[in-house]
Amino acid sequence: MMWLEGARYPWRFRLVLALLALMVGAIAWRILDLQVIDRAFLKEQGDARSVRHVPIPAHRGLITDRNGEPLAVSTPVTTLWANGKELQGARARWSELASVLGQDPKTFAQRLEQNAGREFMYLVRGLTPERGQSILDLKIPGVYGLEEFRRFYPAGEVTAQLVGFTDVDDRGREGIELSFDNWLAGVPGKRQVLKDRRGRLIKDVQVVENAKPGKALALSIDLRLQYLANRELRNALVENGAKAGSLVIMDVKTGEVLAMANQPSYNPNNRRNMQPAMMRNRAMIDVFEPGSTVKPLSMVAALQSGRWKPSDNVEVHPGRLQIGRYTIRDVSTGGGPVLDLTGILINSSNVGMSKIAFDIGGEAIYNLMQQVGLGQDTGLGFPGERVGNLPNHRKWPKAETATLSYGYGLSVTAVQLVHAYSALANNGRLVPLTLVRADREAVATQVIPESVAKTMQGMLQQVIEAPRGAHRALVPGYHVAGKSGTARKASVGTKGYTANAYRSLFAGFGPMSNPRFAVVVVIDEPSKAGYFGGLVSAPVFSKVMSGTLRLMNVPPDNLPAEPPQPTVATNNGGQR
Repeated sequence: MMWLEGARYPWRFRLVLALLALMVGAIAWRILDLQVIDRAFLKEQGDARSVRHVPIPAHRGLITDRNGEPLAVSTPVTTLWANGKELQGARARWSELASVLGQDPKTFAQRLEQNAGREFMYLVRGLTPERGQSILDLKIPGVYGLEEFRRFYPAGEVTAQLVGFTDVDDRGREGIELSFDNWLAGVPGKRQVLKDRRGRLIKDVQVVENAKPGKALALSIDLRLQYLANRELRNALVENGAKAGSLVIMDVKTGEVLAMANQPSYNPNNRRNMQPAMMRNRAMIDVFEPGSTVKPLSMVAALQSGRWKPSDNVEVHPGRLQIGRYTIRDVSTGGGPVLDLTGILINSSNVGMSKIAFDIGGEAIYNLMQQVGLGQDTGLGFPGERVGNLPNHRKWPKAETATLSYGYGLSVTAVQLVHAYSALANNGRLVPLTLVRADREAVATQVIPESVAKTMQGMLQQVIEAPRGAHRALVPGYHVAGKSGTARKASVGTKGYTANAYRSLFAGFGPMSNPRFAVVVVIDEPSKAGYFGGLVSAPVFSKVMSGTLRLMNVPPDNLPAEPPQPTVATNNGGQR
């Protein structure tokens, strides 16, 4: 019937045949095109369903001290992950998996149920490669491993606040790890692999892009001095029943921070019991009124004004000075009714210092303190570092002038204070601070006239060595210089000061034959034997400076003179 219809309408029949022929030709051409001419298309589509790019982890850069001792290293670890969908088919082995992972079977099962529809979930991170492989060898369906790196800190709590730590993804979160994260972080690579539709690895094809490890970083810290500073600071807190403390050692010639210790501390390798207060790098974050430790700076302002010289006298009797309703008092009045400038520093006379400040004006003292870095950015770029506060006034009232001259009304950090003292030790030259090992000669700025700085060096040496000096700061075999300080702690949230709460301070440098190292000690709230800086912090300075000079092979400059050798008579009566 159809044939008859085709015979009746021949042109329709031919049209259908032509269309069928065209369709067959098009299909044949497409097959030829895909299989012979344009094979890349099918290959690309197939690869899209089977070829994967997996990351190659890049280890983080090594952090070392100035001598190459490791402070932070990256160690390989294994992370186990699971395909929740696949694990649903291996319920019989859930308890076995929970057991080897050290997890509660019931809680583990609930977690797997909640993630039943997910193709990726972490089981545990940071396993040793050996333990991770032992779990993978159990061949539990849906359990896979990843290669990662984890940070380890060989020095532990000794450098914890300075070096900081990384998070579980190996990104810097505190300290040097955070501030130099871009420098230390590596760039992951790519590896091309073949996987089946269940995500199982079939073949490792090739490395598409090699991982680039992070760059190494050498700090200015000397680990030997860091251990010394940490030990003595910790002992001081125990002996004095103190709340906290910080200690900084600086090379005054290069600007390098050689040690920065803080207590209490924590173990960055095990942070389970870590408290937030332990993470504070107090040397750079805690600000405080420096008290009498800034009197030498106020005295420098007086000396460079040309209005005062060390032999000038100031009447300090009867040990107090009334300014309106405000009374300035001296803690010690045993130096006599009249003191010269060195005597004012030795006796730490607030009255004497105030009278000098009234003569030269508060602006002169402010300018000097600003030049040596108080209340200024140190340029270290440390996360959370505080700038402090150096108040300025268009017109300086007497009360503000006096309090600034003996260390109240301003706030500084321990790092700023040691930086200021480095200018005194370096003959008036201020070198930029650095936490990274300096491979080039530092560029110094003359902020104090050299003659004035050398005069102050001699005066501060007398502050320690004079009969009424701070003898607890003496260093056997060496001449050193420094000044103690005691400051009341300001109340938090209210005006005024907290009752019976003090900071004990000491700042100094040595050896005096060629000053090289500056040290600042801050002890927060000592509560046992006393709280004066000369009593609490000066002995710490002595021990730390003594150890520093010996570890750095600095020859003594204060050895006792050798007794004269006895003469020996010869047979002919001569001598030899």
